[in-house]
This record gives sequence, structure tokens and C-alpha cells, in this order.
Amino acid sequence: MIVVLAGTRDGRELAAVLARQGWPVSVAVVSDYGRRLAATQGLTVHTGCRDTAGLVALFKTEGARAVIDASHPYAANASHNAQAACQALELPYLRYERPPALLPQYDKLHLAADAADAARLAAGLGKVIFLATGSRTLAVFKNEPLLAGRRLIARVLPEPEVLTVCRRLGFAPADIIALQGPFSHQLNLALYRDYGAEVVVTKNSGIVGGTDNKISAVVELGLSLVVIDRPAVEYSRVAADFDAVSEFVKEVMQ
Repeated sequence: MIVVLAGTRDGRELAAVLARQGWPVSVAVVSDYGRRLAATQGLTVHTGCRDTAGLVALFKTEGARAVIDASHPYAANASHNAQAACQALELPYLRYERPPALLPQYDKLHLAADAADAARLAAGLGKVIFLATGSRTLAVFKNEPLLAGRRLIARVLPEPEVLTVCRRLGFAPADIIALQGPFSHQLNLALYRDYGAEVVVTKNSGIVGGTDNKISAVVELGLSLVVIDRPAVEYSRVAADFDAVSEFVKEVMQ
């Protein structure tokens, strides 16, 4: 069995490609929403957050012969736990890492080391801050004292639990955009304009995650842009495309 940690759309697509190639594949996702998306491709799916011990148990139950870590580029803990579990079981491990989007030469572009750094940077750049970072870092921005008095717009998935988190953090309904991405250049333009954004904060999730369209809309409108850099994680082996993953699977399954 090949276990794919599929925290992204391309991770689910990768698992489906391997299954079509005839390999036994199961998928592990964090959310019920991810489970529903993966299930539409006919994949066996396991749901839930797992630490190292939980992944060890899952890999044993599944009879894993190898693990492909296609978790989100910013899910550093997931990758740490996966590598530790593979080391404990002496399983082959491969990190599938989608390439980041190329950042333009733009005088209003600011790089941040993490969400906390991004919150501090954004505070000095404008009064209306559009958060295109997902829901997991919203508390960092809401709890940053320098952002008191700023209007924070949260663009998040339209899932009930995500909206509950937004409301608990104090986001007003008028400051929540609940839409499924990725988004086109034109839709980003419309949203930035309609909400009067002065600053956009995003992660570099790559073209698959729509980062290029987020940035191009920012540049066209002349807004300030804060990009949270990817976390530094050391991987034992990395593939940047599906063909390289297929070669890895052939190698370890023979």
C-alpha cells in the first residue's frame, strides 16, 4: 500500500493518478471537507489530525510500503511527523513539493518569515488588510496589538467550522469572504476593490494554489503585498512533479 498524505488539491490528484496506474493507494487527509473531495475520485480516505504516533498506527494498519507526503507546503508539523513515523517503521518517504510561484520585482512587496512577522509588517502598510492566508493563522492577526483598529478581511473556505472560528475571533460577517479557491485574476481584482483593500497578505502556495493571480491583481491595483515565506523543512527526498513520484513508486514497490 502507498499512503499519500494529501493536504492539497494536487495531492489528491497525485493519489488518483497512482491509483489509475494500478498501485494500491490510500489517502490521509485532515478535514472532513478534504475527505469528501478525495472520495469523489474513488480513493480510500482516512480523516483526522495525527501526530507521529497516530501516523505510525495508520501506516501499520494500512500495511504501508511507502509514504508520499503531499501535505500543504506550509504544514511543517505534518511533514515532521510523517518523516518521524517513516523513520520509526523504516518506510521509504518522499516529499511531493509543489513549486512556489515566482515573485515579481515589485517595490511594495514585503517578505515575512511567518504569520506573526506578516501581521507586524501589515500593520505599518495600511488600514484595510485582506487576509488570503487561510483560516489557521487568523488568530495571529487578530491577536497582534499593532493591528488594533485596522480592518481585517478574512477570505476562508465556506465550511461551518471555519466560519465558527472566524466569528469566535471577532470577525464581523461583513469582513468574512467564504469562497472556495483558487481564484482568477479578475475575481481577485473585484474583491480587493470592493473591500477597499490596502494590503494583501498571502502565502506562496504556488500556481496550483492561485498565488500568481493573487499577486497579479495586487500589482495591477498598486496595493501593498506581504508574502509569508515557506517554512524551512529538511526532507530526505523531494519530487516536484508527478513523473518523479511515479518513478519513486516503481522503485520502492518492485
